[in-house]
Amino acid sequence: MTLKRTPLYSAHQKLGGRLVEFGGWEMPVQYASIMDEHLAVRAAAGIFDISHMGEVWVTGAEAANFLNATLTNNAAKLAPGQAQYSLLCNERGGVVDDLYLYCVGKETFLLIINASRIEADMEWLCARHAAFAKRDAVLMNNVSAEYGAVAVQGPRVAEFIDQCFTGSGTIKVTCPTQLQKNEVDIFSFADRDVFVARTGYTGEDGFEIVTPADTIEAAWNRLLEIGQPFGLKPAGLGARDTLRTEACLPLYGHELDENTTPIEAGVGFFVALDKGDFIGRAVLAEQKANGVARKCVAFKMTDKSAPPRPHYPIWSVGPDAKKIGEAASGTQSPSLGIGIGLGYVPTEFAQPETPIEIEIRGRRSPAVVVRKPIYKKKT
Repeated sequence: MTLKRTPLYSAHQKLGGRLVEFGGWEMPVQYASIMDEHLAVRAAAGIFDISHMGEVWVTGAEAANFLNATLTNNAAKLAPGQAQYSLLCNERGGVVDDLYLYCVGKETFLLIINASRIEADMEWLCARHAAFAKRDAVLMNNVSAEYGAVAVQGPRVAEFIDQCFTGSGTIKVTCPTQLQKNEVDIFSFADRDVFVARTGYTGEDGFEIVTPADTIEAAWNRLLEIGQPFGLKPAGLGARDTLRTEACLPLYGHELDENTTPIEAGVGFFVALDKGDFIGRAVLAEQKANGVARKCVAFKMTDKSAPPRPHYPIWSVGPDAKKIGEAASGTQSPSLGIGIGLGYVPTEFAQPETPIEIEIRGRRSPAVVVRKPIYKKKT
């Protein structure tokens, strides 16, 4: 299989990035070390290539109503310049994908979807569109090949991000740092319109920038140039995974899939049952009312051990110990210096402080269920 490459492929080569296969793409897993890149994001700033993500325009007079019938969150609450996390579910309540929805105009929405799910999402959206009564008033356009994107994350990003763009935003603010969390605006870079959202996938403050594909390398280089005095480092998939695991942010194919519901996954906050009917609502409403048999929990190892990994068995403790689930994600936490993870267990084992064991290389090691997020910034 020929791997796809983002418009930043040559930039990664120049920086010495170690490239690996990820969801059909050739992406940098690290440049210097995962530990250094992770800690740079926590203390200063890191920049990630997210050009493999997909972009889909949904426009028209009935766009908001179509999205509300298809996604779990309430798109009707979005005014231009606002963004929200949402999920695309099947009739069983299983997650087809999780995504970000940008409202950039009264009838203009941009979906930011997972790279590995672009084809599946488009197939699902097209089927839903065909069944939508007012489909003639909704246009969908998959423009994933036309855009590149980067995420700039960390506590010092706000000190330099404004230098990257000229002119005021065209929706609501005059510079990126005026954006609040989950807000988006359109700025100018190299005489092109680019989308800048105060969103991210690390548990830190930061911005995600979507530009025309032929402009993303210039934006990447400019951000590295202006961010370098503030400690900005390029960061790869390795640090992205350790950061999001510490923050307990789900990854499709790990915590989320077509047989797992948002309620089970712990993202029920993004299911708006009060907005009217949508795909999967009946199942999700029943689960919210009556509870679920299993839940996604966060855990920390309580003793030194090799790091937990996805699919490692989770055990109860005591004389009647039994296998109760498995890890969805697992890693060594660079911030905490211990093994951490996320996994599914029966609801009776989901309370924080519940002792569990993780089977690592055939040996069970002690761990404990903890409140999310696993890593909390000191105030």
